[in-house]
Amino acid sequence: MIRTQTLRVFVTVASCGNIRDAAKALRRTDSAISMTLKQLESDLDAPLFETDRKHTLTPLGVEVNKLAQDLLREHDRTIERIIALAEGREGVLRIAAVPSVAAQLLPPVLSAMLVDHPGVQIELLDTDSASVHMLVETGVVELGIGGMPPAGAGLSFIALFNDPFRLVCRKDHPLARLARPLTRHDIRGHRLISNKSTAGYSGFDPDGPERVSALSARNVISLLALVRAGAGATILPALATRSIDEDLCALELHDHLALRTVGFILRRGGISSPICAAFQDRLVSLIRTADISTQSMLPDKDQCQP
Repeated sequence: MIRTQTLRVFVTVASCGNIRDAAKALRRTDSAISMTLKQLESDLDAPLFETDRKHTLTPLGVEVNKLAQDLLREHDRTIERIIALAEGREGVLRIAAVPSVAAQLLPPVLSAMLVDHPGVQIELLDTDSASVHMLVETGVVELGIGGMPPAGAGLSFIALFNDPFRLVCRKDHPLARLARPLTRHDIRGHRLISNKSTAGYSGFDPDGPERVSALSARNVISLLALVRAGAGATILPALATRSIDEDLCALELHDHLALRTVGFILRRGGISSPICAAFQDRLVSLIRTADISTQSMLPDKDQCQP
C-alpha cells in the first residue's frame, strides 16, 4: 500500500530535482528520502527517475507525479476542512426555534456568527415548541430553542429564561380599559383565539378545560391579523408581543404560573458540534448582557392604555 507521505516525498523530489534540496524542504535526512523513493519504485516495480541523480522523470514518473499532485492537493484540502469543522470554522448548523425567539433574539446572534465564522452555513426553522421537539428528536436539526419538552421524549433541556404570557387585544377592547393585571374572571366571557404557544398550560381557558375555542391560528402573523380584525383576543408569550402594531396591546395576567420556560433542546446524550457550541455560548452571552428576564422581555405597557 502506497502511503500519502511517500507520494509527498516523491513529488517534492521531482519538484526540487534532487534529493538534498527535497530533504531540506521535508526536514528529513538524505538517506531517509532515498530509501522512501526506492521503496516506492519497488512497490510499483518500475523506475520513476531516469538516473540516480533524480533530476529527470521517466514517462511513468511524469504521470505518477501528476496524479500524486492531484491526490495531495485534495488530501490537504480535506484535512484542512476536517480541522476547520473541529474548530467550528466550517460546517452546517441547523436550528429550530419558536417564532418569537427566531424573530426577536436570533438575528443579531446569527449575523455575528456569519461574520466570525464565514465558512459556516446556518439553517433556521421557526415553528411551535412541539414541532421543535420533534425536529430535534428525529435529528432534522441539531439544536432547538423553545419550551420544555415532555418527560420521556429522549431530549435534554437547558433553561434560558422565563417568558410570561400576555393577553393581546385591540386597544378598544373592553379588557384594555382595566388598569391592572387580568384575572381569569376578567377574561371569562370574552372570545379567545387559541394557538399552540400556550400548549401545556390550561389556566387561560376562562370556561374550563372542556371548552374549545371556535377559532384558532398557528402562525403569529395570522393570529395578530385576526385580533386586529376584531375576531377576539389571544394569548401570546411576552417576547412575541414586542413588535405588535400600535392598534394592539399586550396585557399582563394575574397568574405567576402564566409563563413558559424557554431553553435549549438537544438530543439526550448527544454531543454538540463545535459550531453549535459556539452558537449556544453566543446566545447565552446575549441573554446575560441584555438581562433577558420576565420583566426585560416585556413591551412598553404604556401602549396598552386606551
